[in-house]
Amino acid sequence: MVIQVGDTLPDVTFMTMTPDGPTPASTDDVFKGRTVALFSVPGAFTPTCSAKHLPGFIEKASELKAKGIDRIVCTAVNDVFVLDAWAKNQNASDQVMMLADGNADFVRALGLVMDGSKFGMGVRGQRFSLVVEDKVVKQLHVEEAGDFKVSSAEHMLDSL
Repeated sequence: MVIQVGDTLPDVTFMTMTPDGPTPASTDDVFKGRTVALFSVPGAFTPTCSAKHLPGFIEKASELKAKGIDRIVCTAVNDVFVLDAWAKNQNASDQVMMLADGNADFVRALGLVMDGSKFGMGVRGQRFSLVVEDKVVKQLHVEEAGDFKVSSAEHMLDSL
């Protein structure tokens, strides 16, 4: 079943990179007591993700925060080292928190898994975005396969 507006995020453990190295981060650590803009990409360093999706959230970070977003988070079914390298490559580290969902636990629990096997990518997360207030989903925007419209930073800004 796909998560819906009004549902509470599932309790999972992500990995995030800190100055001390890879560190676990729970759903509570990231979302409890905050308004969070989360977006999911099928993979770091992939064309649309690198050219449009992440750059849009970096570019619109101050506008999102002006509309009440406390934290901007990107997740992908990649390991923490890949997401850290991508954040550095995209100059995203100051604006966007990267959450590695390396085993796809989060996207499975949300019901938003994508099968990228025909591209050699295996199980991935669909392209989507959420606005979450204190772990409760307030907005959910899931892309149709191959699209990049409703999960963009611009669409989220228009929806806030």
